[in-house]
Amino acid sequence: MTSALELHGTPHVERYLETNGEDGYHWRNGTTILLLFTQGRKSGEQRTHALIFRPWGEDAYLVVASKGGNDAPPAWFLNLEADSAVEVQVKGDRFPARARVATPEEKPEMWATMVDAWPDYAEYQKKTSREIPVVVLERTRSLHS
Repeated sequence: MTSALELHGTPHVERYLETNGEDGYHWRNGTTILLLFTQGRKSGEQRTHALIFRPWGEDAYLVVASKGGNDAPPAWFLNLEADSAVEVQVKGDRFPARARVATPEEKPEMWATMVDAWPDYAEYQKKTSREIPVVVLERTRSLHS
């Protein structure tokens, strides 16, 4: 069996789904992982990504569109820009959500929260001229609300 610390990419998503997060929720350096389900903006197919997250407020979660400091954003970010109706799974709880980029006013506190969760984000920002966004995933009643 693969250690949760070794999981990444498709195997991470598969183990998370198979075990409702028993394998894959806890990851490296004390981080926690959620699954983000987006619709491919070109293919129309569902795409699933395992992402480091932190809860925010009553019913929201933060993720970072870093792609390791690459100058191009991750594909999942482009997908949610095209369609902000997404699904999120935290352990066994899968629910519809609306994705949005943190506003300039709220980003500093959210960024600090995420850098605390994964300090490499600060290094990733130094590697690119692209402003790395913090994405807020807000639970909704349905995918179309």
